[in-house]
Amino acid sequence: MEAEFARGVVPEQGIALYIHIPFCATRCPYCDFNTYAGIPHLLSPYLKALQTEVRLWGALLGRPTVNTVFLGGGTPSLLAPGQLAALLEGVRRAFRLRDGAEVTAEANPDDVTPERLAGFRQAGVNRISMGVQSFDDGLLRLLGRRHSAGAAIQAYHMLRTAGFGNVNLDLMFGLPYQSLEQWQHTLEQAISLAPEHLSAYCLTLEAGTPMERWVKEGRLPEPDADLAADMYSWAEETLAMAGYRHYEISNWARPGCESQHNLTYWRNLPYLGVGPGAHSYLGGLRFAVLKSPASYIGYAHTWAQQGALHPSPLTAPLLKTIPVVEQVEDIGPELEMAETVILGLRLDEGVSLAAFRERFGRDLLAVYSSAVEELQEVGLLEITGGCVRLTARGRLLGNEVFVRFLGARAAAGGPRPSVIT
Repeated sequence: MEAEFARGVVPEQGIALYIHIPFCATRCPYCDFNTYAGIPHLLSPYLKALQTEVRLWGALLGRPTVNTVFLGGGTPSLLAPGQLAALLEGVRRAFRLRDGAEVTAEANPDDVTPERLAGFRQAGVNRISMGVQSFDDGLLRLLGRRHSAGAAIQAYHMLRTAGFGNVNLDLMFGLPYQSLEQWQHTLEQAISLAPEHLSAYCLTLEAGTPMERWVKEGRLPEPDADLAADMYSWAEETLAMAGYRHYEISNWARPGCESQHNLTYWRNLPYLGVGPGAHSYLGGLRFAVLKSPASYIGYAHTWAQQGALHPSPLTAPLLKTIPVVEQVEDIGPELEMAETVILGLRLDEGVSLAAFRERFGRDLLAVYSSAVEELQEVGLLEITGGCVRLTARGRLLGNEVFVRFLGARAAAGGPRPSVIT
């Protein structure tokens, strides 16, 4: 295994940093993220606790290089420009932020104002990911979104006027009552705006969400998987003709505008997540922050009271002494290999056989010979240009492919890795 993947060590080439902002004005009925409405009184103490966590991680990890920053939620666009500027200044003090680093903030159309955008730009945000979801007002109401289609278009033009040259639009398909024609209209409207990046996610009925309950109660129809597949195929064809590269199962970009932060996840490289519910993968360890914002504020204060931190190799026992950390998982080589293949197959480039061998010292085709042969036979996987890749049909049936690799690993013994969908 290469030195940069040595256990307990933060790699010299740097990490990605995710910052969670769990506050929302309202909570969408399909959402199962760790987000909360109705707690604005916690925002100020929360941001203070977040600054504390950022500072302490920087000290513990030896002020490593940060290649990308992603502010997600929740709703980062609820922050005032001064609050966001202070947060990013804290990141620069705690870490070495790479020159020209991609700094993304998620935004809702109804939060976008010229003043807020100017402040975000001045603070160092250079990429906006805006949650549009649909350009159909009826579907937006069904999704519990606060904006209209017209407001989303207006917000997009404000982004351009403010000088943002790297914009992603989030869209959703496979929605209850959504027709193919409605999806086509949404995608055509998005293309006409000419964003650098588009994300299109099929609705998943997450356990415990209001929308899942409504479907179970018969208040909403079951999602139509065949129609969703038609929507996905139409998006592939239409976006390709419009000049977008389908570089990841759910993501398209103009050449050179791929999300550098998310590529870190898909290439199974190290990242740190701060804020309630955020996950990290560093030094061969995966760990998470406790979910409750109120508890998080208290435990961040407790961590600060423990005394000065010095750079130290990460170990599971060390992480378990950190008050804000509640889950720690040791990722052994077998699990790391399986997750590297599963995540890498989400990309159009697939998994490089040479890179896999360099990273793990093993031949991917030998480790997963049965799974690869089976998936090739049924037309879901191909080997081309020294890479293992999903076929066009494999993209539609990605989970079927991933299960085969999980099964191959389970047959060799050990726990199954989780699939990121």
